Amino acid sequence: MSKIKMKTKKAVAKRFKRTATGKIKRKQAYRQHDAWAKTKKQRRHLSKPALVHETDAKRIDSLLPR
Repeated sequence: MSKIKMKTKKAVAKRFKRTATGKIKRKQAYRQHDAWAKTKKQRRHLSKPALVHETDAKRIDSLLPR
């Protein structure tokens, strides 16, 4: 019996990227609307990507094959 290749979950592929070291990168939340109510510092920090926590990374890793 041959091994079946797992398909990439496209919803996950659009939201996450893998770094060179193998960690999973994500976008920050709370950036989409009401930006005027946030400070300039908040908006600047939210524009930068963040890493997925290691407790969630294992789950996302299974949906995002290499």
